Parts: sequence; C-alpha cells; structure tokens
Amino acid sequence: MFTGIIKGVGHVVAFEKLAETAKLTVASPMLSTIQPQLGDSFAINGICLTVTAVASGQLSVEAMPETIRLTNLGQLKTGDAVNIEPALAASERLDGHFVLGHVDTTAKIVQRTADQNATVLTFKISSEYDDYIVKKGSIAIDGISLTVTQTTPGHFSVSLIPYTQDQTTLGKRQIGALVNVETDILGKYIVSAQRKEAIQ
Repeated sequence: MFTGIIKGVGHVVAFEKLAETAKLTVASPMLSTIQPQLGDSFAINGICLTVTAVASGQLSVEAMPETIRLTNLGQLKTGDAVNIEPALAASERLDGHFVLGHVDTTAKIVQRTADQNATVLTFKISSEYDDYIVKKGSIAIDGISLTVTQTTPGHFSVSLIPYTQDQTTLGKRQIGALVNVETDILGKYIVSAQRKEAIQ
C-alpha cells in the first residue's frame, strides 16, 4: 500500500530487458536513509515492485511480463529519473490517497499549459477508463497522487503545484511522453458493483 506522496527521485543505474521481463537497479540518496530490505515493496514510477537486491544507496527489482505490458517500465534506460516511494508503514500519516501500485495502463501527455504558478497537463487515455476518472477525484500518475481537474471522453487533466514540479519527474515530462496511470481503487469497486447490478 502506498499514498502517492513521492519520497525521492532516483536514477536508473542498470537496466536489463529480457524478452518481456526486466531487471532494474535504481540509486537515490534517500535509499541510504530508508535502508530497504530484501522483499520490501517499493513503488518505482507508481509500479509496486519487490526488492531483490540492495547495496549502499541502491535497490534492485525485477518486473514480470504483465508489468512490462501495462506500464512504461520497459522504456526506461540507464540515467533516466524515476519517482520512488516505499510502502506505507501502519504508523505513518495517510496523505495522498490509497495507491496500490497496480498500474492500470499508460496515458500520453498531449498538452502542457501554464496557469499562473501551476502547470496543467492533459493526457490521452483509452476511453475504456473514462468511468474510473472523475473530476475532483484522485488518480496516480507515475506514482504521484494527483487530483483530476478536467475530463472529456478519452482525456483528463491535472494541475501541478511548483513543489510537485520540482520534487518529482512529472514536471519535466514533455508532450508525447507515456506515464503510468492507476485509477482510484474506490472508483473501481463502485463501477464494478454497478455493472454487476446491471447484469442481474
């Protein structure tokens, strides 16, 4: 379980892709403080992954075919920046929203506009996810908990405050970039229940 509150930005120091699987090593100063252990869950760009190796200021993870197919992880290369969040401890505050790290799909940035101190990003996403994305609802983009500001069929927008732009990778993402999207788990259960009722 995660919150979408990014604890640090790391950099890919090793990436090995084998068919539809991958091994990834990420380095970040924050990992020296958190000290990950083997078997820990970490969200890398919003993807819940299991730590398979650790070194000073580094962690390694492996991705299975389902992860490669549904996320942008397979596009990473050495030197790329990634968002990092360790799993939520039961004693911590729940900021953000409930994020599972189970990415639904990817979306493409199609527009960047300035709104005074904010940057508004608009994304194109498969219309099959329209029912799960609502205005003023929560969404996780590359692991970042954000509020949906606008929706139209096959598109949605979010607004980034300066802190989010500076402290995560999303502020530097350009038009055409693919991002990982996890829709709100509460919305998924509601939509699923409604569809089951309609069938009965």
